[in-house]
Amino acid sequence: MILPKGATVAVVDGEKLVMFKNTGEHEPQLSALPPPAIDAKGAGSTGHQSSAANPDNSTQAEDGYAAGVAEMLNAQALSGAFDHLLVIAAPKTLGELRKHWGKPLQAKLVGEIAKDLTGQTADQIVTAIDKA
Repeated sequence: MILPKGATVAVVDGEKLVMFKNTGEHEPQLSALPPPAIDAKGAGSTGHQSSAANPDNSTQAEDGYAAGVAEMLNAQALSGAFDHLLVIAAPKTLGELRKHWGKPLQAKLVGEIAKDLTGQTADQIVTAIDKA
């Protein structure tokens, strides 16, 4: 995958968000960004209480965190904080993020990688981007 210089990379799962900026010219080179504040909602897109037919509390918490990340990314897209965004997320989290993305964010999205890389180093994330 070709990642534009200056692109923001968001690496997220149901509990953690790590953000980087691509400072490389021809090859991705990731520089860590300070962690943004996330307002984790109590529930994701379902908004239901836990029962046998509904997600358990940990699933709701993960979905709520993903919704909070999407809200923060939507706000950054609107404010012009980034021109290009690559999202790397655990597959389930990526599905939840997609439900909450606004059109301005979608217009700045240069790619998605459905993989859980939140515990990986910047070099390991670059390797995953190169393989995508």
